[in-house]
Amino acid sequence: MQRVGTDKGMHDNPMNVQLFLPTFAIEECLAEIRECLEKGWTGLGYKTLDFENAWCDYTGLPHAHFLNSATSGLHLAVNILKETEQWEEGDEIITSPLTFVSTNHVILYERLKPVFADVDQYLCLDPDDVERKIGPRTRAVMFVGMGGNTGQYDRIERLCRQRGLRLIIDAAHMTGTRLHDRTPNGDVAIFSFQAVKTLPTADAGMICFADKRLDELSRKKSWMGINKDTYQRTSDRGAYRWLYDVESVGFKYHGNSIMAAIGLVQLRYLDRDTSYRRQVSDWYDAGLGESNRIGIVPTAPDCESSRHLYQIHLENRDEMILALNGCGIYPGVHYRDNREYRMFRQERDTCPNATRMSQRIMSLPLHMRLTRKDVDAVVERIQAYAH
Repeated sequence: MQRVGTDKGMHDNPMNVQLFLPTFAIEECLAEIRECLEKGWTGLGYKTLDFENAWCDYTGLPHAHFLNSATSGLHLAVNILKETEQWEEGDEIITSPLTFVSTNHVILYERLKPVFADVDQYLCLDPDDVERKIGPRTRAVMFVGMGGNTGQYDRIERLCRQRGLRLIIDAAHMTGTRLHDRTPNGDVAIFSFQAVKTLPTADAGMICFADKRLDELSRKKSWMGINKDTYQRTSDRGAYRWLYDVESVGFKYHGNSIMAAIGLVQLRYLDRDTSYRRQVSDWYDAGLGESNRIGIVPTAPDCESSRHLYQIHLENRDEMILALNGCGIYPGVHYRDNREYRMFRQERDTCPNATRMSQRIMSLPLHMRLTRKDVDAVVERIQAYAH
């Protein structure tokens, strides 16, 4: 296997430590893609089915449908639950304000109302605040596994069962995460294979319904509501294999075999890559754990995190970012409190911890090409500039 850059430091003069830098098994990816090209099948089917089966084997989840992005999966989840559960416009989904905007856009796509609950020390939903925010029109909870963390997921899951709410997991950061030795699923979990995620392709996602009936519906909905996809029609024998029906309004959200081919290769090395990301995180812990000026976002007990992100929080976050950029280190922020965006400003002052952490959190460089020397250099400069 050719893994690019894993044996070389990132600050060989000048220093250049990026936040994310994906690594691919290039020759193996090219071989899988070549097979698609030689067969003349690059779209839905063929490799997408192989990847779905491999994903179910890896996660232990009963169903998996490959899509063109996690955002498409989040929308499908809300759309299908709204339709099958007969939710009405204006019904509510409790969600996190500390997330990428697509989490909350998909709620609005379906003319439902996002109700923001606060986050806990893990930057995941605080179950106490979730319970306070449940009202007569609450229909579901959208749980975001920030950075691969599971937070207080068990309490959220119990609360949803007790109150008859659907549980949607935005698992965009959770590829490789396990809790109690299993992959959290809820009623539906949506994973991301976008370019910088822990299993990178160019862009893709996976939607995993617990209910077989909803999985089957997602396959139709993701291909314009058509009841028989192109691959199925090609596999049929008989005079009417071209014939299909359109059962409902759908979307063009399905994945393709090129992205699935890359995903199949990347999945072979996911556990090893996740182990290295945890090692990098341990190096950060060792270097920053003694500081009383820097807080480290903890990993929840019993959570084997994917470590998509390593997050700290400190008073002079913005000043720190500028200082690090000046010496060739490029951290990030995940995320700005969504209520600071113009479209959600009417929702301010309802989640004080999210407000506070949004102004303090910073994500440190974390990827497969980092060395111990890189991490030590980042830690040294953070300690020098923190106050």
